[in-house]
Amino acid sequence: MLHPINPITDRRIRIALVGCGRISANHIKAIAAHHDRAELIAICDTQPERLEQAQNFITEQALEHPGATTNPAQFSSLPDLIAAAQNGTTPVDLVVLATPSGLHAGQVIAAAEAGLHVCTEKPMATRWADGIAMVKACDQAGVHLFVVKQNRFNSTLQLVKRQMEAGRFGRLAMVAVNVFWQRPQSYYDQDSWRGTWEFDGGALMNQASHYVDLLDWLVGPVESVSASIATLGRSIEVEDTAALQLRWRSGALGTMAVTMLTYPKNLEGSITLLGETGTVRIGGPAVNKIEHWAFADQSPDDAEVEQASYATTSVYGFGHPPYYANVLDALQGKGEAQCDGREGLRSLELLSGTYRAARDGCTVHLPLEY
Repeated sequence: MLHPINPITDRRIRIALVGCGRISANHIKAIAAHHDRAELIAICDTQPERLEQAQNFITEQALEHPGATTNPAQFSSLPDLIAAAQNGTTPVDLVVLATPSGLHAGQVIAAAEAGLHVCTEKPMATRWADGIAMVKACDQAGVHLFVVKQNRFNSTLQLVKRQMEAGRFGRLAMVAVNVFWQRPQSYYDQDSWRGTWEFDGGALMNQASHYVDLLDWLVGPVESVSASIATLGRSIEVEDTAALQLRWRSGALGTMAVTMLTYPKNLEGSITLLGETGTVRIGGPAVNKIEHWAFADQSPDDAEVEQASYATTSVYGFGHPPYYANVLDALQGKGEAQCDGREGLRSLELLSGTYRAARDGCTVHLPLEY
């Protein structure tokens, strides 16, 4: 940061949620769970029916979490929300963006220039240059930029991350990531922005974005990537299927296979790590089940394998509440943000490099030029 950011220590963090579509319920639920430290002071969407749906869910959550927000202010546009924040009629500390990905850059910059902290859903942007501009704008304004990476907080991945940091895998040889999900044409037809290059991105940029993040966060910096992408079964601009070949700076090799055409429903979201002294596979539909765990040495963590796995009916997992705990810690000066704008850039850089590799039929080396 260019200069220190003053922590908020004398009251609850005031949050405005922008975008009340598919993922908004996870945010509303997480904020309600942290009602002792945060309050949902405003919601914003261009569609009145989605504002109504969000309000109904907020009311339900307030019943489960006494003390949580029951009646936030409602806005139909981000400029109106920012104006209300600036004139004090709806004081806001943090703007959370659950809007189409292609809108994130402009919205983050507008909020930052108004002096508001910002949290954006994944991916932080659809273009590499936009991501750079977002980080610079927040630096210059002296505000936090957070990027949602809730899968990092899943119990399965937290457990494996500790083994990586402890060096239990030895020299890593091979990594395989599979994302075999189902997104029917009706999913893309819900909104005009879905499946477009400008506002959404394809199977890699949107659906598998969290798995791309794992390639760097869990395994380490990627040195190079080559890729093929295709649109095989959906009437959309972007890819519904992709295959990547990767080389990490550590020397490890790997693959990533992604498709949204799995019949008839989500089958697998997995990562397999093959090392000199350790092998682990996390599977299930959304890296929610540890299916194989073997190391040459022993650790107290080995006893946590069974309880780390969990059942899930959603690919989103249960990471939003602990993710918000970290965001609130950062805003209150109690800890460092684990998923800030620069962390967001790491996966956006890999995504951008992958699309360039597929477009040009070549191997792209990282880092990209700033």
